[in-house]
Amino acid sequence: MSSPPTVTSSALSALAPKRKTKKKHFVQQKVEVFRASDPVVSVLMWGVNHSINDLSQVPVPVMLLPDNFKACAKIKVSNHLFNKENLPAQFKFKEYCPQVFRNLREHFGIDDHDFQVSLAHSPPHKDEEGHRVGLLLTSYDRTLVVKEISSEEVEEMHSILSEYHQYIVTCHGSTLLPQLLAMYRVTVESEDTYLLVMRNVFSHRLHVHRKYDLKGSLVSREASFKERVKELPTYKDVDFRNTMQKVYVSEEEKEKILDKLHRDTEFLVRMRMMDYSLLLGIHDVKRAEREEEEEEEEVDEELPYEEEEDDENGLAPAPHSTSPQGIAGYMNSFKPMGPGEFDPYVDVYAVQSAVGAPQREVYFMGLIDVLTQYDTKKKAAHAAKAVKHGAGAEISTVHPEQYAKRFREFITQILA
Repeated sequence: MSSPPTVTSSALSALAPKRKTKKKHFVQQKVEVFRASDPVVSVLMWGVNHSINDLSQVPVPVMLLPDNFKACAKIKVSNHLFNKENLPAQFKFKEYCPQVFRNLREHFGIDDHDFQVSLAHSPPHKDEEGHRVGLLLTSYDRTLVVKEISSEEVEEMHSILSEYHQYIVTCHGSTLLPQLLAMYRVTVESEDTYLLVMRNVFSHRLHVHRKYDLKGSLVSREASFKERVKELPTYKDVDFRNTMQKVYVSEEEKEKILDKLHRDTEFLVRMRMMDYSLLLGIHDVKRAEREEEEEEEEVDEELPYEEEEDDENGLAPAPHSTSPQGIAGYMNSFKPMGPGEFDPYVDVYAVQSAVGAPQREVYFMGLIDVLTQYDTKKKAAHAAKAVKHGAGAEISTVHPEQYAKRFREFITQILA
């Protein structure tokens, strides 16, 4: 049985040349764990392992102090002798506010070790669609999203982190806001990459068949031709309206969603945030059942070594993990779930369609891109768009109170 995908304190001593006896063990473990070809991703995986192991040795504070919201943990590695194939010769890794994010993970019901396995046991998937600036990664078990952000957004995060933390504590983690779980800086060849880790709005097991990015604005809010030809296009407000799409949920669920939405948008107004979206994913249960039947028919044609190949690629469970495959892994011990079934503790943004709805569907709804403040640049953009489209046009760049009100009205209309 191989060792778990963590960098142990004894392994870390390989960094000191006098402890040569430990180096061999360190190399074996690292080769097994890190297989990412992108040096930034490799350093991220190494850093997550290192930081979670370090944090596990630090007592949880009785209460968070103002200094915890300014703190950071840094490590610089130069000319190391381990895992040269996958890690650059020199790199730096910085974790922002480790105690705060550990506390947030706890409020969101995410165990640190499971977080570590989900992000570092096997390389995350990279978004190759190229429609975004910067890295966009999904953890190999599809429970987490890692998004590259700008240094300005890092400052924005610092400015709202205390209020965000307090809000999450007050609402007991019941929110449509992004579940912010960690923030890092990776430095390779003197270039800084800032990364924000969040829970995935979409499911780790139920396929999304249609998705929308909704702002409640109709000006320039239509998917381009280039977007439409993708396997899973991101449609927008105009597309949503044109297809007469609705979200069919029960009255009870509708009340819960609107209550969360009202509280969350009021918080964003207080933070002077605007330009955020509702990310909506739709899982078609009937289509999923059909796809499952087709997969079962093809099962006999699979190559006999395919399962072994998964092991070879680092996808086998970590033997000492509390949940064998990270955040979603513990579900393997339960009976298999059928089409349209989900665990609300893992798929926290999921809502079942109402009984008697036109289609059996599962909806995934969460707020995204919430770090845009209504600053001078946005005010100028609002003025320019108002001149172009007219003062009454539903443009997306409006002041936070107006944005939140219009956004809530739009979401209320789409809930059947």
